[in-house]
Amino acid sequence: MIKRNRNSARQTDRPSGLSRADRAALNERPAELNTAPHDPDSETAWMADGNCRLHPPATFFPSDGVGVDRARKICRDCPVAAACLEYALDARIDHGVWGGCSERERRRIMKRRREDALTATSSVSVDVSV
Repeated sequence: MIKRNRNSARQTDRPSGLSRADRAALNERPAELNTAPHDPDSETAWMADGNCRLHPPATFFPSDGVGVDRARKICRDCPVAAACLEYALDARIDHGVWGGCSERERRRIMKRRREDALTATSSVSVDVSV
C-alpha cells in the first residue's frame, strides 16, 4: 500500500501557479470579463450585461441566508435585474438568486400572479354576464 501525505494530494488537486487565462480555461470560461460571447438576438442576450458575469456562478446558488444577501447586493445595481427575474419566473427556475430574488420570493411572486390572474378572470366573467 502506498502512503500519501495530505499536502501532496492538495497540491495536485489545486491549480496553483496558473495564469488567469489558464484558470479560466480549466473552468471552461473565457478570461475576458469572465463571460462567453453571446448572440445578441437570443432571448438571453441580456445576460451579457448583468453584474453576475463578474462573479462565479456559485455566488448565486448559496446554501445559507448570508449567501443570499451577498447575491442580492450584487443584483441591487444590476441593469438587467428585471429581465433576469422575469426569465427565472417564466422558466420556473427553482434554485438560486435571480433578479435579486430568492427561491422563496419567486414562489411568492408566482402565487401572487396566479391569484391576480384568477381575480381578473372572475371579474371579466362577471362583467360579461351583466
